[in-house]
Amino acid sequence: MKPGADTICAIATPPGAGGLGIVRVSGQDVPRISEAILGSLPRPRRAELAAFREEQGKVIDTGIALYFPAPNSFTGEHVLELQGHGGVFILQRVVQRVLQLGARMARPGEFSERAFLNDKMDLVQAEAIADLIESGSDAAARAAQRSLQGVFSSRVRELQQELTSIRVFVEAAIDFPDEEIDFLAESDVLDQVRNASESLTRLLADARQGRLLRDGIVLAIIGRPNAGKSSLLNALSGQESAIVTDIPGTTRDVLREQIDLDGIPVHLADTAGIRETNDVIEAEGVRRARQALESADIVLMVVDGTQSVMDEKLAEEIPAGVKSITIANKVDLVPSARQVAESGEDVVWISAKTGQGVDLLRSRIRASIGANDRVEGSFSARQRHIDALKRTAAHLAQGFDVMKDLSAGELLAEELRLAQQALGEITGELLPDDLLGEIFSSFCIGK
Repeated sequence: MKPGADTICAIATPPGAGGLGIVRVSGQDVPRISEAILGSLPRPRRAELAAFREEQGKVIDTGIALYFPAPNSFTGEHVLELQGHGGVFILQRVVQRVLQLGARMARPGEFSERAFLNDKMDLVQAEAIADLIESGSDAAARAAQRSLQGVFSSRVRELQQELTSIRVFVEAAIDFPDEEIDFLAESDVLDQVRNASESLTRLLADARQGRLLRDGIVLAIIGRPNAGKSSLLNALSGQESAIVTDIPGTTRDVLREQIDLDGIPVHLADTAGIRETNDVIEAEGVRRARQALESADIVLMVVDGTQSVMDEKLAEEIPAGVKSITIANKVDLVPSARQVAESGEDVVWISAKTGQGVDLLRSRIRASIGANDRVEGSFSARQRHIDALKRTAAHLAQGFDVMKDLSAGELLAEELRLAQQALGEITGELLPDDLLGEIFSSFCIGK
C-alpha cells in the first residue's frame, strides 16, 4: 500500500478521561479533511492552535493540530494529529466528524502496518512498537527500544549478507564448472558455513533472551499444605500477596502475582496445597493447582525442610518436560549437618520467613530459563523470530552435512536459499499476507 490509498483515523490515546486525547488521521484525504475541520492546512511539522469544528461551524474542541505531509511521516502518507482534551465524548465527536468527511476507522495496528508497507520501517521495528507499549519492566522497555532502533534487524541483515556471500561463490561454481574455480576442492566453503552457523547461534541466544524480556515466564509454586508456598510467593513478590497462617489449606484458589526478576517479567502462581481431601472447595483448589502446572515454564516444588526434601509422589504431579526446582523451606529450623547431608544440585535451601536463600533461588531460576547477565544490551524478540532462526539453523546444518558428506554443491545452494528465506520472514521481506495480517491485528487501535 502506497500513499494515495483510503484514509483512516483512530483515537491514538488510551480509552477513558484524561488531560489529553489524540485523534490520528492518515491517507490521501488528509489535506481536504484538515481544511474542513480546521479551516486550513497547518504548516508542516508545526504545532498550531486550532478549533476543531463540526459541519455547521460549531466548535467541538480547541487544541493543537500537527500536519506531516507524505512521505515524511510515520506512515509515509499524509498524517494529521488533532490533540485536544481527553474526554471520551469529545474525542468521539472529533472522530465522527473525520468519518463524515470520508475517512474510515483504522483496524488494530493499521498505522504501523502502513508504515511497514511504505518502507518506513521493517517488520521487526513495527513489532517493537507494540512491544514498547506493552513492556512489563524497565529492561523490557529498553530492549524494545533497541529493536525499534534497528539493532535486531541489523544483526539479521548481517547474517543475510554472510549467506549471500557464500551463495555467490557456490552458485558461480555450479554455473561455471569448467572455469578455474574449483569449488568442490575449496574447504573454505565449509568454514564459511560453519562461521555463519556460529553467528546464527549467538543471534538465537540473544533472541531467546529478548523473548524472555518481552513475554516473561510462568512459575507455578506447588507443595503440600503448610510447606510454605504462600510465604515463598510473598518473599519473591516483596509484598503480602497471600494469606499465611499455620492452618493447612489456607490457599483455596490460584493466586497470581507479577514480579520483576532482574529485568525479566515473571508471572507467579501460588497454588493450593496438593493432598487428598473431602472438602469440596479445597478439592477444587487442588484441581486448579494441577491445571496451573500445565501452563508453567518452571515449577517450584516447595517441601518442608524440617521433614524431608524428597517427595516422589508430589514430583509425579509435575508434567513431563516441564523444568522444576526443589525448594527445601524452613532452613532456619534445620540443623546445618542435615542440610549438608541432604543438599544437592536440584535442591535449594531457603527460609521464606527470614529471606535466607531467596537470592540463591532467584539465581537458580535465571539459570534454569537460560537468562544471561547481558540484559542491558538485549533487544526484544518474539517466538516467531525464534522459530524462524531455528529453521535457519536447521537449513545451515543440513547444507553443511550434504556438502561435507556428498560434496553436493547444488544441495548446499538450495539449503542456503531456504535459510535466507527463513531469515527474510523475520524482517518481513518474505512473509505470507495472512501472517502479516495476524501480526498487526494484535496491535492496539491507533498505532
